[in-house]
This record gives sequence, C-alpha cells and structure tokens, in this order.
Amino acid sequence: MIKIENTEVNGWEAAIRGMRNPMNSWARIDTKYDVFGGIPEGIGPNDLDLMKRLAHGGPVHGKYLRMITVTADITAPFYWWKEYDTYKVGTVASSCSTMHKIHSKEFTLDDFSHEHLCEEALKTFDVTICALNFYREQFLMFKDKEWWWHLIQLLPSSYNQRRTVQLNYEVLRGQYKWRKDHKLDEWHAYCDWALTLPYFEELCVEETDHE
Repeated sequence: MIKIENTEVNGWEAAIRGMRNPMNSWARIDTKYDVFGGIPEGIGPNDLDLMKRLAHGGPVHGKYLRMITVTADITAPFYWWKEYDTYKVGTVASSCSTMHKIHSKEFTLDDFSHEHLCEEALKTFDVTICALNFYREQFLMFKDKEWWWHLIQLLPSSYNQRRTVQLNYEVLRGQYKWRKDHKLDEWHAYCDWALTLPYFEELCVEETDHE
C-alpha cells in the first residue's frame, strides 16, 4: 500500500524566469502569479510552449524542471522506500523514526502492507506480529536493549513508514519513466499521483512513455 497526502507544488515563477535567461526573453513571459508565486490562472501559452520544447529537448535544455519542487507526506512499506531511496539527487526526506519510536505503540496488522497475502500467509504473519508485541513488552518492562534489537531485526520489510519528502519535476520525470511499469503496485499508484500534478504530463511524459 501507499498513501500520498498534503501535496504542494512550488517554484513556477523562478523556473519560468530562469528558463528565459539564456535568450533574454523575459518580455515574452505571459504567466500570471499570485502573491505566493502560484499560477491560479494557469501557465501562459507563450511560456507553456517554450517549457514543452525545452523539457522534451532533454535534461540539458529542460533543467528548469529542477526548480519546480514538490513536497508531500508519503506512507509506504520499507520495501518500496528501499527503491525510492535510489533517487538521491535533488530529493530530501524526513521520516518517522524507527530507531526511537518502534516501541511506542502495539503492533497491529494495519501497520504493515498486507493486501496481497492469502489467508494462510496472514496466519503466519500474525505469529510475527505476536512475537514483535511480546518483545516490545519485554523492552518496556526491563529497558534492556537486547529486547529492542529483537524488534529492529525481526521487523518485516512490509512495515509502513511515513516520510515528508521534497523532490522536483526532473526527478519525478525519471521516476515516472523507469517505474511506471514496475511490478510493485506502489509504483503504479505513485506514477498515477505524478500525473495529477500541474502540467506534469505535458512537461514530463514523453510519447514513448505511453507505449
């Protein structure tokens, strides 16, 4: 499972202004901004045409995409975060702490991604959850770090962690291109979310991405 909340997209004014620097074409800017640099009326046709041409000309020409930033709260399992973490350039993440808070509440099934587990597998998983809760109780009772280690090393990769992330359209473009056909459902949902971002499809999705 994956849950994406509190999405914000910023940086339009600086990105559009910057993309026009090479040709000194600021006079052709036709996008109207609000006081926060947002685009309540949408990108102007002159700007959008140039943005498309530069973006589809490759990373060298479309480097303004790095200035359009996205922040969001994402809750997803460790096995998905492990793949997300390969995208290190241009990203920031602040996560809930497993080291400090792993013992703060009793474990339940809903703390884990389990939507594809059959009935027999769920029974097996329940044994793991019961074990985790036993070791948690031991740690809370005796404050012995050895019990804490049992929690850390037994914790399944399906454990869901919440992170607040910051990335940009250039990073998102690469993620969409290389992960849209991934076998993990989480990547499909993530790419669908990317398509809902303002002008993402027009600027970051190539014709070959639809094949």
